[in-house]
Amino acid sequence: MTDPAASTPWVRRIGHGELLLRHRYEMASIINDILIAFWFIAGSLLFFSPLTTTAGVWMFLLGSIELAIRPSIRLIRHLHLRKVQKSITHESDQDF
Repeated sequence: MTDPAASTPWVRRIGHGELLLRHRYEMASIINDILIAFWFIAGSLLFFSPLTTTAGVWMFLLGSIELAIRPSIRLIRHLHLRKVQKSITHESDQDF
């Protein structure tokens, strides 16, 4: 029998620390995605009235900023995990 927690060429196990880091960054990514949806939905609703169009533009700007934060979270996560263990290979871009 093989140990499912053992490292393989496809998966590097560094213990509980890696799991905790992945969960934290996944949570940050999920929260960011929810904020993106909120800003764009709110901005869209504000465009229905000429009185609130300016506020709608600001909501779209905030949504666009959140879209820029999204890859930043992935990059910071990648660098953080790389710092913890430099030999992580074959990391999926689809983690979150």
